[in-house]
Amino acid sequence: MQTSETPENLLVQRAIANDRDAFANLYENNVARVSRYVYYCVHSQVDAEDITQEVFIRAWKAINRYSPRGVSFGAWLIAIAHNLIIDHFRAKKQVIPLDSVADTLPSNDKSPTALSEVNFDRIQVKQAVFKLAPDKQKVVVMRFVDGLSCAEVAQLLNKSEGAVRVIQHRALKDLRRLMGQADGK
Repeated sequence: MQTSETPENLLVQRAIANDRDAFANLYENNVARVSRYVYYCVHSQVDAEDITQEVFIRAWKAINRYSPRGVSFGAWLIAIAHNLIIDHFRAKKQVIPLDSVADTLPSNDKSPTALSEVNFDRIQVKQAVFKLAPDKQKVVVMRFVDGLSCAEVAQLLNKSEGAVRVIQHRALKDLRRLMGQADGK
């Protein structure tokens, strides 16, 4: 496997050689990101914890099959999570909901008025995101919650980077329109 010598790639190479400490470091570096992504998709803390645990179990079992191919180890974990989320909802026969970006934003002003305004804004964003088409929801969450690059999202969704950019542009345009309607504009 030819890789650049980044700290992450060195940890991956050690994990491939069955170094549990290296994999533990990879876990620590990525668990919050994976957990956040899963929670936004399943909107249940218990299910998110279970799926996140399964992501890392499967990653450990399949670590020797990981190949960077321009995608980070974290993006590979998100791909595993994505597949497990699909399986989760197939088993439950439900639609996959994606939560809003605003839920992780802290409020510096803790006054009741400010908190209620932040909560109102979160609800508006959440409702607007829920109104987007599923492909737009996925791109918005992957790009703005998980911080993935267009290339990583494209690979995970099996689309071209140009297609991801178009979906993102249309999603943001739709969100602006939906948020304008929510404001009564």
